[in-house]
Amino acid sequence: MVMKAQKKSAPSNERLAEIYRTAAQIILRKGYDATSVNDIANALGMTKAGLYHYINGKKELLFDIMNFGLDELEAEVVTPAHEIADAGARLRFIIASHARLVTRGQGAITILVDEITALTPAQNRKITRRKREYFDRLRELLNRIKAEGRLADVDTTVATFSLLGMVNWLSRWFRQGGALNEEQVAEEIAKIALHGLLRPESRATHPSLQVVKST
Repeated sequence: MVMKAQKKSAPSNERLAEIYRTAAQIILRKGYDATSVNDIANALGMTKAGLYHYINGKKELLFDIMNFGLDELEAEVVTPAHEIADAGARLRFIIASHARLVTRGQGAITILVDEITALTPAQNRKITRRKREYFDRLRELLNRIKAEGRLADVDTTVATFSLLGMVNWLSRWFRQGGALNEEQVAEEIAKIALHGLLRPESRATHPSLQVVKST
């Protein structure tokens, strides 16, 4: 009698999130090429065979991590930002929420910048397209603020790259248990960004743009 191979049961979203975030931290610290599947399995307290129950290889895992980070960005930053009518307040929300996501995720999003060349050409194109969509949305928002006369005299393309670089770099230096927690760091990043991008009179006349420190 021929035995049929059993299909893998679908892993829980929580378990996959743990795998992606743990792998992201190791890749961020060691680099993709220097990270082995064994390194990731050991960090998770799993065997290599056990980890392969959830992944289809290291390159596919990297692609999944990048999509996971972008899915979180869409769900927690982009989608709720659409509900904010005022462009300046929307910008503040995007910056602070993205910063919180990076500090919480410990590298899942930042890996997009550093390790995208490790993907296959097809994977690279998909991730690049998603990154570009987010970049374009942010630049369009800055252009809207500029059209309203509320943006400082800056180039919006340079400003968009600078904003994303500042937020993504958080995972390089932020440490849990440090002098500032995730919320405080997110507020400080938003404060720095807004003071550099918005005209002083715009900040003064829009209370929603005033950044209040967490206590």
